Amino acid sequence: MLLGRSAELTQLNHYYDKKGSQTVVLYGQKNIGKTALLKEFSKGKPAAYYMARSCSEKEQVYQWYGELGHRAEEKSLPSYETIFSEMFQKQQGKNILIIEEFQNLLKPGFTFMRELDSFLHGYEGEVLVILCSSSVGWVENSMVRKMGETAYLLSGLLKIKELKFKDCMQFFPHFTKQESIEVYAILGGFPGLWMYFDDCLSVRENIINCLLKKSGPLSGEAKQLLTEELRETAVYNTILASLAKGNHKLNDLYLHTGFSRAKISVYLKNLMELEIVEKVFSYDTEGYENAQKGMYRISNRFLHFYYLFMYPYMSSLQIKKPEDFYREFIAGKLNGYVAGYFKSVCMEHMEEMNGRGMLPFVYERSGEWVGKVGNIDIVVQDENDNTLLAVCNYEQPVMTYDDYERLLDCAVKARLTAGYVFLYSTGQFDEKLQAQAAEQKNITLVSMQEL
Repeated sequence: MLLGRSAELTQLNHYYDKKGSQTVVLYGQKNIGKTALLKEFSKGKPAAYYMARSCSEKEQVYQWYGELGHRAEEKSLPSYETIFSEMFQKQQGKNILIIEEFQNLLKPGFTFMRELDSFLHGYEGEVLVILCSSSVGWVENSMVRKMGETAYLLSGLLKIKELKFKDCMQFFPHFTKQESIEVYAILGGFPGLWMYFDDCLSVRENIINCLLKKSGPLSGEAKQLLTEELRETAVYNTILASLAKGNHKLNDLYLHTGFSRAKISVYLKNLMELEIVEKVFSYDTEGYENAQKGMYRISNRFLHFYYLFMYPYMSSLQIKKPEDFYREFIAGKLNGYVAGYFKSVCMEHMEEMNGRGMLPFVYERSGEWVGKVGNIDIVVQDENDNTLLAVCNYEQPVMTYDDYERLLDCAVKARLTAGYVFLYSTGQFDEKLQAQAAEQKNITLVSMQEL
């Protein structure tokens, strides 16, 4: 069963149903579920598939032609156009051609796109060409330039994003809601990573089995993610380790790494293009002087977990038993780590409520306010500046009235009117807070069971 991809399937079927040949670029980070989506989409349809290698153009032709059951002679290598003709000569109806990691075909030059263009113009039938890539930064910043004039072939781009928390809960039916929150904070919305966790085991056992054991299926995944996309991994490791340590500002990164600010900025830009790092923008309010500016953080949760819990203790990871490593370096800090991502679960709940018209107003703008002292986890407003503020408590067993007052204090600093307040908590609410919520109808208490 394919989870959470109905909109993407609809879009692909839209291109398939259109008259004439179409060329679509489908892209997203590794482990996001592109291949599973394409398998589901191509069921029952005449489809051909090729995984492009990182190699020379000559070797690419050797490999592709060989997969069709032919042996290419060095003196008479076939063209890409010949390969396309071979693939579709016996097909009936509209055909699908799926090429994974197609950037490997474009990087050597223009030959592939020009011959694809020539084939599509001369082919009597119809083909939906799906060019698939895990290189997000390359697609968004270099692809069109690399295609040159053949970019006109593109019918559309479809970006595959992370799955939602509700999809994670559905994928792991035997996990409790809190366990699902923990897994979502560790693996993010990447179904390609979810498949290695077993919801009949505890989250602790899954971390040990999949990440900490040398034979674990995800033990080397973080390194591979970087080396596939980036060359100077020593520099990127240094910056990511510093961010995980809590150095979120450019000057803090400069002091910790010793790299120049200009160099750090370039490497941060590359990491942001790959959606590994994000720049934190505090919600735009009149309380600008009280907000933090110029902050960066790791946005890929799996890599964040790696650089926070594994990378700094690599020597111990090699010599200690995985169970001992977990107890010493992860167990006591895991709740604090998960708390940082709990607000994304709450934001998803807020979005769902907004879509169903179950909030006091339908908001158009959303974000977070990051203050110099204190934060507001969620800020939403409509066009009339009606405002709803939310705080998300994960670590405390009881959310108190003092937490509510701290939110109001932050609202003053941000110069926001707390017209409506949502208080999310995985724990209980104290009596004073419950009484206040009963008295003031603009305060809503949301328990973990409601998420």
